[in-house]
Amino acid sequence: MQLGKFPRVRLITLPTPFEYAPNLSKELGVKVYFKRDDVMELAFGGNKARKLEFLMADAINKGADTVITTGSVCSNHARLTAAAARKLGLNAVLILRAEGPKAVKGNLLLDAILGADIRIVEAEKAEIPKIMEETAKELSESGGKPYIIPGGGANAIGALGYLNASVELLHQLNELKIKADYLIHSAGSGATQTGLTLGFKALNADIQVFGIACGGDKLSITHVVKRLADSTSKLVGLPFTLNYNEITVYDEYTCGGYGIVTREVADILKKVAKLEGILLDPIYTGKAMLGLFDLVDKGEIPKGSTVIFLHTGGTPLIFQYEDELKKYGFEVAWPSK
Repeated sequence: MQLGKFPRVRLITLPTPFEYAPNLSKELGVKVYFKRDDVMELAFGGNKARKLEFLMADAINKGADTVITTGSVCSNHARLTAAAARKLGLNAVLILRAEGPKAVKGNLLLDAILGADIRIVEAEKAEIPKIMEETAKELSESGGKPYIIPGGGANAIGALGYLNASVELLHQLNELKIKADYLIHSAGSGATQTGLTLGFKALNADIQVFGIACGGDKLSITHVVKRLADSTSKLVGLPFTLNYNEITVYDEYTCGGYGIVTREVADILKKVAKLEGILLDPIYTGKAMLGLFDLVDKGEIPKGSTVIFLHTGGTPLIFQYEDELKKYGFEVAWPSK
């Protein structure tokens, strides 16, 4: 599995930290390690940065001067795409669904600071590809050279980011003499789960990857991962792909849907912060952590197991959803006059 043949730009310093969480481990009765993909120098970091190293290289190789991508108004991927584009001297057009807090803060504020061309649309997800194609046509007709990046960087080129991460992670485990049993992460657009699961299979790592849906349903995400695995395997030249029984997604922890913040989400953010000093976000990693707690409680992850929690970033979402979080006891007392 040689990934060096694929064009790549360096946006972040790798490897990212791999940390034992002693207090959380004691609380859960399993050994928990954090893979800190929130610790990156590019615009607050996050898992999308790994995918963008390959996607932006492809854009540059094809002569692009502008990248077009999409997400919700609170999209981590959009923020990192805008930052990567600026770092590489390109423009970024963000087609953002009007889904999330209608205020310029968090990721949306960072998009604006980065000078992205922000276009907020009232549209369903299924309509977005057509809107991006129309935007690309508009830019081309005015002399531009656009390159479309799908939401979440979810295509075979983007999946290379976490195929590469699987090698990085296994090297860290080997150096520390750790045998991991499970990896938990927030699942949305599918490319992270595709890269990790396919990579671990290629490396015979025997690590089960559990995707915790941030809003989508299990069946839809599973089909997306299968499709991405097929195309990524073909791109890389692997003699196999993923079977459906090798793709595990849980959709019981969405707390009512994408972007919905509940008391249990707020409580898990506080718990992990108090136990480990690690900040999760209320939309992705917070819900993934809810999944970890419940899966251990149910015995689906047996006591004594070794679990990797992939922290996929999303720190700006704490501020984007601050009003929702304040409903659940995040206020502080100010001195009276």
